Amino acid sequence: MTPFPLKIVTPDGLIFDGQAEKLIVRTTNGDVAILARHINYVAALGMGRAVVVADGKRRTAACIGGMLSVVDGEVTLVPTTFEWADKIDANRAELSLQRANKVLQDKNSTNTDIRLAEARLHRALVRKNVASYK
Repeated sequence: MTPFPLKIVTPDGLIFDGQAEKLIVRTTNGDVAILARHINYVAALGMGRAVVVADGKRRTAACIGGMLSVVDGEVTLVPTTFEWADKIDANRAELSLQRANKVLQDKNSTNTDIRLAEARLHRALVRKNVASYK
């Protein structure tokens, strides 16, 4: 496959800067795959699994929120959160899932508490799923 320049930058810093053969990410409208010579494109990221194929090796990550842009063949991924599968603490994700479920089951939870717990639950499920790709 023909490589293209890919840069992944989060608020915590540069995650990846190099050549990739394929990028698959979840946008707010569904999954999208980027290959070399993709048309110019901008999309908001959702919560889901990201796959980067570089040097023939496939790496999986949890990718949550942010933006994806393809401009003149250069791909930039600017997620709010990006964690490689081998760096995810599955126990921490499980604890977060349990805390979210506890809030969702509590009849005294406010609407704000419920919305925050639903988001925490979704993030924890994504992280647990991606951690299985280690």
